Amino acid sequence: MKNILLGILAFIAVFLVSCNNSKAESTQIAVAKFTTGDIVPNDEVCMVNNAYMGKKQLEVKHDGKTYYGCCENCKLRIPQEENARMAYDPISHQLIDKATAIIAISDKNDNVVYFENKANYEAFFNNK
Repeated sequence: MKNILLGILAFIAVFLVSCNNSKAESTQIAVAKFTTGDIVPNDEVCMVNNAYMGKKQLEVKHDGKTYYGCCENCKLRIPQEENARMAYDPISHQLIDKATAIIAISDKNDNVVYFENKANYEAFFNNK
């Protein structure tokens, strides 16, 4: 009985950290390709975790736009959660759609920031 219980708990633990594992595996690729301040391809960003993943992510269509997530859980969250689809531009403070945003790496951990235009992107990284 204990073995069955331990097996179930192990399965649940793996399921709960699956998004984090995808990020960890991709980080090695991401480091060699882009660095802080670089604009990255939208399709290589998990828009739920706001992280550059270093490889193509799962496509999620919603309201005629394409968003990206790293796992099946992200695919479920994007249509349901506005914060998975929208972000604030750090310069204009306007709420913008991640599907059409300019996305750049914001730190050494491959987190990303979203911009409504190239001028805001340039202003943000010129001030850092």
